[in-house]
Amino acid sequence: MTMPRWVAVNDRMQRGYRYALVAQAGMDFDPEFRPELTPAEMLRLGVFGGRYMTDCRSEFPSSWFAEARLSSRGTNPACNYFGVLAGQSLAEWRRKGWLHPDDPRGWFQWYCRYWRGRRHEDDARQIGRWRAFSRHAAQVRKACEPGDPFCRPRQRQALLQWAYDSRAI
Repeated sequence: MTMPRWVAVNDRMQRGYRYALVAQAGMDFDPEFRPELTPAEMLRLGVFGGRYMTDCRSEFPSSWFAEARLSSRGTNPACNYFGVLAGQSLAEWRRKGWLHPDDPRGWFQWYCRYWRGRRHEDDARQIGRWRAFSRHAAQVRKACEPGDPFCRPRQRQALLQWAYDSRAI
């Protein structure tokens, strides 16, 4: 067995947090978890108003940010693939108890770390949340004509932010 590689995190939201990469990047996923987009693809397409990963780049591969659509001046809907904001604020996620202390930025932070090879006590819960979000894809399929990528743009943007490729619906 290969020794795990340790990642130290020191950014605005976490200081002194460490985690081990125990799986090969992009491999050995739970069979119930089949994301359609990688974190790098999501960042390149434009998610979270371009604001999500601006202070923690050193934790992740630099290649993820080569073509990322990021905003240096706050959340910007123009940075999103569909040009609209979708989802709830981090404050709302905190209020609803959706955050794990090890991933204070939420689901996408968990996903980025999972993709890199971290396996964690919160994996089953996060995978369950991801699976439940697929209902939005079914709603888009039901309400929109095939080939109309701008029908329900907020819902499509939200799907992108959960690693579902809503451009293909």
